[in-house]
Amino acid sequence: MRNRRFFSTKRRSYFTIVIVLILSGILLRSLPYLAPIRASDIAQNDQAIEFQDRNGLPLGSLLTRDQDHTAVISLNEVSPNLVQAILAAEDQGFYHHGAVDLKAGIRAIAEAIQARRIVSGASTITMQLARMLEPSPRTAWGKIQEIWLSWRLFAGMSKDEILQAYLNRLPMGGNIYGVEAAARVYFGIPARDLNLAQASLLAALPNDPNDLNPYEHWEHLKKRQQYVLDRMVQDCYITQSQRDRIFAEAVKLQPRQQGILAAPHFLFWSANQLPKNHPAQIRTTLDLPLQQFVEAQARQVIETLARNNVHQAAAIVLDNRTGNVLAYVGSIDYFAASQMGQNDGVQALRQPGSTLKPFLYQLALEKRIIQPNTVLADVPTHYAIPGAKLYSPTDYSETFQGPVRVRIALANSLNVPAVRVLEKVGVAIFLDRLHQLGFAHLNQSPDYYGLGLTLGSGEVSLWELAQAYLLMARQGQSTLLHPQSYSAYSTSTWSLITNMLSDRYARARSFGVDSVLSLPFPAAVKTGTSSDFRDTWTVGFTTDYTVATWVGNFNGEPMRQVSGVTGAAPLWSRIMLHLHEHREPAALPLPKDLVQRPICALSGLRPTAVCPTIVQEYFYPEDLTTYQQHPDTFYQAISNDQQQYRLNLPAEYNEWLAMQQEPILSPGTLRIISPRNGDYFLVAPERGSGQNLQFRLAEVPKQPVEWRLNGEKIATQTSNTFFWNLRAGDWTLQARSGASTDQVRFQVGVAEKPSTRRGFSLTEASR
Repeated sequence: MRNRRFFSTKRRSYFTIVIVLILSGILLRSLPYLAPIRASDIAQNDQAIEFQDRNGLPLGSLLTRDQDHTAVISLNEVSPNLVQAILAAEDQGFYHHGAVDLKAGIRAIAEAIQARRIVSGASTITMQLARMLEPSPRTAWGKIQEIWLSWRLFAGMSKDEILQAYLNRLPMGGNIYGVEAAARVYFGIPARDLNLAQASLLAALPNDPNDLNPYEHWEHLKKRQQYVLDRMVQDCYITQSQRDRIFAEAVKLQPRQQGILAAPHFLFWSANQLPKNHPAQIRTTLDLPLQQFVEAQARQVIETLARNNVHQAAAIVLDNRTGNVLAYVGSIDYFAASQMGQNDGVQALRQPGSTLKPFLYQLALEKRIIQPNTVLADVPTHYAIPGAKLYSPTDYSETFQGPVRVRIALANSLNVPAVRVLEKVGVAIFLDRLHQLGFAHLNQSPDYYGLGLTLGSGEVSLWELAQAYLLMARQGQSTLLHPQSYSAYSTSTWSLITNMLSDRYARARSFGVDSVLSLPFPAAVKTGTSSDFRDTWTVGFTTDYTVATWVGNFNGEPMRQVSGVTGAAPLWSRIMLHLHEHREPAALPLPKDLVQRPICALSGLRPTAVCPTIVQEYFYPEDLTTYQQHPDTFYQAISNDQQQYRLNLPAEYNEWLAMQQEPILSPGTLRIISPRNGDYFLVAPERGSGQNLQFRLAEVPKQPVEWRLNGEKIATQTSNTFFWNLRAGDWTLQARSGASTDQVRFQVGVAEKPSTRRGFSLTEASR
C-alpha cells in the first residue's frame, strides 16, 4: 500500500511538472501576441529619389538618403521565378512552419555535434528578417533575441507580409538592397520580368553579398547558382534538364551604374542634405555635360600618372556668382570597389599642403603685420619646439631663395617665409580665421598644429578648400547659397592676394612662366603637396568659376615624385580651359584703394640709381610717406659714377650666402659670414688649447685677405677661411682685400667649470 501511494504521489508530481511546463510554454509562446509587430510598423518609407541636372537631364535614381539603393514593391510585383528560387535557397518550408523551424534546428544541432563545427544554419526567413531589422551578435543571447523578434513578427504579420518585407530588404551586393533594386541594377528590368536564369542568380546573392558580387566574383556566384537550382529541382519546381539549360544560359549584366547615370558621389551627398519630407524628384545645380567631361578628364589624368603610383582623383567646380555646384567628382570610378572608388575625395580629409598659405598672407596684410612690399628671409631657420626636435621648415626643392618679397614668397609657395609670417600672426589667430572660412575639421588646439599649420599639418576637405577659394574669388563677399559672418573683410587685401596668385612672372622661379598653371586668360591659382607626396592639390578661379582638384591615393600610399603642379594641376588646367572654351572670362579685379609704385626688386624699397632691377608693387596710400623716406639699402654704390655697387644684405642672410655655389655679391665685395655680428662664444678651460673659431668669408676673394683682430694683424692668406684660437674678450674682426673691407664684433667668455660631484651627470640631467 505504501508503494502504491508513493508511486501515485510521484505520478502526480510528474503530471504537475508537465502541466506547469506546458502552461509556461503556452504563456511564453503567447507573449509575442501581446507585443506583435505589424507590417505598418516596419514599413519602408525612405523611398528612391530621382535626380536631374540643372536642365532637367536625368542623373540617376534608386538612391536613398542613407546611400543605399532601395525600391519597395509588393509581393505580387515579384516574379514567381524569383519567389520560388528564394524559398528554395533560404527556407523551403517557409509556408509550413512557424517563425522557427524546429526540425531544421534539431538537424543543424545534430550535424554540428557530429562534425564538431557548424555545418548548416537553421534560420528561417522570419528569423533572417528579424536579424535585418535588429542585428544581434552571433551569441546564444543574440540568438534568443532573434527568436523573440521572429515570434513577434509571426504574431503580427501574415506569411506573405513577412516574405514581402524580407524581399524588399535583402542585401544584394554593395549598397543594393531589395530584389527590385537588384533586378534593375544588374539586369535593367523590374523584378516582375525576371526569368529563371536571372532569378536563380539573384537568389544566390544573399548568401554572401560581398564575395558573390556579380561584377567581381562571377565564378563564385555561378557556383552558388548551381546550389539554388539543385534545391529548385528538389522542390519539383523545375526538372533536371531545365536546371542544366538554365545554368548554361548566358546572362548579360548591366554596366556598374547601379541606376546612376553620372555623379554618384554628388547624388549621395545631395541626398544627405535633403529634409525628411522631400519630393521624389529633385532638380540639382549640376551640369551633366560638364560633369561627364570632368569625370573623363579625371580618368585620363590618372592613366598618365599610374606609373607614379597614382590611382585616384577628385574635382569640384563652383559657379562664382551663386556658389552652385556645377560638377562634383569624388573618384575616377565609384563602382570600382578594388580601387576604393566609393570613397568621396571631395569630402575626404587630407593634409592640404600649401593651399592654406593665401589665407595666412591675406590675414597678415589685413592686420598690417606685413605690407605688400615686405621682404621675408627665405634662409635656414630653426624653431625650438618644447619636447621635440628643432623644427626646421624647408621647401619642396630643399633650397632657399634668400630675400624675397611677399608676392614672390606666396606665388612660389616658399615655406620658410610662410612660417615666419605665421609666427608673427600667431597660430591661434590664424586657426580662428580658418574656422571662420569654413574649415570645420581643423578642430584641434593651436599647439597641436603649431607653425606647421600653414604648411598643411592639419586635415581639410576639397569641399572646404573650394568654398574658401570661392570667397576669395568673390573678394571676401559670401554667396546667398553659403552665407557667412565674415564678409566684412578688407576687399583690397583679397584682391591683392588674387593679383599675386595670378602673376605668372611672380611664380616663375618655381613653376616657370609658361607652366600648366598659366592659362590664356586671367586666373588665380595655388598648388599644394602634402608630406611624402601623399596628396596633391590645385585650387584656383577666374571671375566666373572656382575649380578645386585633388590627386592621390585613398589608401594613403605616397606617390612617386608627383607634386601639385604635376599631379592635380593638369586636371585643373583642363577643366578651366573647357569652361572658357567659348567665352574668355573678364579680367580679375585690381586691388582697390591701393596705388602702385616702383620698388627695388630685392629689397622692396624705393629704388636708387644703383638698383639693377626695378618692379612695380602696390602700396596703401598711408604708407607712401614711409616709402619716400626709405630708399633701397641692399645695393651700395662703390664709385662716384654709381656704375659699380656692392650688395649689402642684413646679417640674417649670412648663412644663406655661404650656401651659394655661385657668387651672389658683386665682384670684389667682402662679407664675413662667420662669426656673425653680435655672436657670443664660450671657451671651456678644462678642454685646454685647441678650441678654435672659424673666420669665414662668403666667397674666395681674388686678392689676398688681411685679417685683423682689434686692429692687430693676425694673418694674410688667399683662402676665404681662417681658424683662430679662442680667447676671452671683446673682439672686432676686420677683413681687407684690396679696397674692400668688412668687419663684425663678437665676444668670447669663459664657461663655468662643470660640477664633478659624485653621482651627478649633466648629460643624464638634460635628457
